[in-house]
Amino acid sequence: MKKNFITIGTFDGVHAGHRFLINQLEILAARYRQKPLVLYFPLPPKTLLGIKPEMTVLTLPKEKKNYLRELGTPAQALDFSSCRNMRAEKFFKEILLKKYNMGGLIVGADFALGKDREAGAEWLKERCQALHIPCEIVRFYKTGTQKISSSLVRKILATGDIARANALLGRPYELTGKVIKGQQLGRKLGFPTANLDTGIYKILPLGVFAVRVRVGKEFYNGFCNIGFRPTVNSIEGKLPLVEVHIFDFDKDIYGKNITIWFADKLRDETRFDTLPDLVAQLKQDRREAKKILKRFKM
Repeated sequence: MKKNFITIGTFDGVHAGHRFLINQLEILAARYRQKPLVLYFPLPPKTLLGIKPEMTVLTLPKEKKNYLRELGTPAQALDFSSCRNMRAEKFFKEILLKKYNMGGLIVGADFALGKDREAGAEWLKERCQALHIPCEIVRFYKTGTQKISSSLVRKILATGDIARANALLGRPYELTGKVIKGQQLGRKLGFPTANLDTGIYKILPLGVFAVRVRVGKEFYNGFCNIGFRPTVNSIEGKLPLVEVHIFDFDKDIYGKNITIWFADKLRDETRFDTLPDLVAQLKQDRREAKKILKRFKM
């Protein structure tokens, strides 16, 4: 039976650094005449173990599965609950060698496995060398002098810097949610919005953004406000509210899932003294969003 050349990790975001690693996996698998295989955790262990898991994830399990499928390299999801308390030696023997028939391994320099991350990349390299299994430790993938990592992208998204986050991801950041009932104030102001329930895990950048929107199989342009509605009905203390205004759209989509892709940030969320001031700003947001989306490519 042909052995698997494996890489393993969380791959949150499936960003440019991850794609570089997977490309190296393909090269090494071909060199050693093995099959490439990506082993990944659908949700980051830190999220599953954390006290505050809200807004800690770049890619939800379904999104991550789709991104990995698009790369074309075989990928297999790992059940974290079944191995969370497993020591490194047991994981190495039972999971990598026995279950997945490992014949080679490539991981990033900051990779660790086993309970409490007890064994790092160098430990893995020594174990592989003892069994004459090729093992490659990949240096951090950098942009300029800064390494690209999931934690870096999370921090940048938290500031609302969509342009930089998109550059590190190598694609526009996306968000999917179910359209839920709101207070319909936007409709009264001439800017009807779809309020999205996106769950608790996905990172929500704060501010107002130009977005591309998919409803069913159709694509539209629009802008999105993510925040706490400081002008009316403040929701301070809760998860941010996601409101999407879709240009030239007036269909009933309550209960349906829609996806948005962030093109660029328009502004921070602002408190306005009057509703007419808010409407004037929304008109400006629409004009600016249309300009940005004319040159936006996915």
